[in-house]
Amino acid sequence: MDAIKVLIENIIRACGVSGGAVPVVRHVALAVVAVLLAWLAEALCRRLLVPLVRRITSRTAVTWDDVLFSDKVLLAFCRVVPAVVIWQLLPLVFYQFPTAREVISRLTAIYITIATAHLFVVFINTFKNLDTGHGTNTRQYMQTFCGVLKILLLFVAAIVVVAIAINRSPMTLLAGLGATSAILMLVFKDTIEGLVAGVRLTSNDMLHVGDWITVPAAGADGTVEEMTLTTVKIRNFDNTIITVSPTALVSGSFRNWIGMQQSPGRRVSRKLLFDVRSIHFTDEGTTNMTLFRQAVEDYLQENELLNHDMLMMVRQLEVTQYGIPLELYFFLKEKAWKEYEHQLAAIVEHVAAMTPAYGLRLAAPVRTA
Repeated sequence: MDAIKVLIENIIRACGVSGGAVPVVRHVALAVVAVLLAWLAEALCRRLLVPLVRRITSRTAVTWDDVLFSDKVLLAFCRVVPAVVIWQLLPLVFYQFPTAREVISRLTAIYITIATAHLFVVFINTFKNLDTGHGTNTRQYMQTFCGVLKILLLFVAAIVVVAIAINRSPMTLLAGLGATSAILMLVFKDTIEGLVAGVRLTSNDMLHVGDWITVPAAGADGTVEEMTLTTVKIRNFDNTIITVSPTALVSGSFRNWIGMQQSPGRRVSRKLLFDVRSIHFTDEGTTNMTLFRQAVEDYLQENELLNHDMLMMVRQLEVTQYGIPLELYFFLKEKAWKEYEHQLAAIVEHVAAMTPAYGLRLAAPVRTA
């Protein structure tokens, strides 16, 4: 740096500048040189470093390096380099103005801290795009861990920025936070609870992106679109969006239909109510209701829409004042909502249409005054 200063002074004298104008011209020239060197450093990073790293990562067989050293990460790194160059050249530029050097040095250090924190945040965000090969569970756990890591990183960055601004040691500020921890926990109570609940949801394998869930307390019935440390975004089947906190899911109750989606069949349980007065004997010991039940079971056994490896039965329930309930219990192979409802309706309608052939009548709906 001294060589640069001597060179600038020689150039100034060679230009014929003398007297009181020399310090002013010298400092302006040094400032211009510092800015040019910072710009040159960033240009070299963008024009040389980024293409070089991109070329190296593209030639490797693995894909994780393409994700971790993406353009976003490299460009964030390039923003830190010129600030470091300026910070190193400040003693040269303002060697006769200690106060100005101190102020600009602190501002530059604050910028370096913020830019470095942004670099690490961008780097951590790239982990979301990594293909771990272990399904969504590991990916969600990774996202939760990255969220916690980003919070800790931003907290430390904030402490360092404040320490630089007031010219104190960051360790002194961290030690002083013990006295205010109770207040911080009170202020960030909901955030901390949401953070813990989010970790529980992912670590205990309770919820995944893409799951169909119902949350009666929140009026949610749809697919999980996004999970963060503090919110779970659910798209209902009417395309409305409901945001539920992880705390509400952990402390309350919700139904996850993932078991049904992964099973080989979706359950059907439908009840038909028959008029008691239509039941009669067809011979000495057999009733038309018995023949009807056997005929329905035969129809279900022959129906290719059902999964016959799962439980299937037609059973009579407890008699009520409105009639005798007959329950159809089976599992359809189709699990998609629309197709499931169509197949279910077709089967129930077919069974209802069979009743007149056996002399049975479905009970009329009860009218209330």
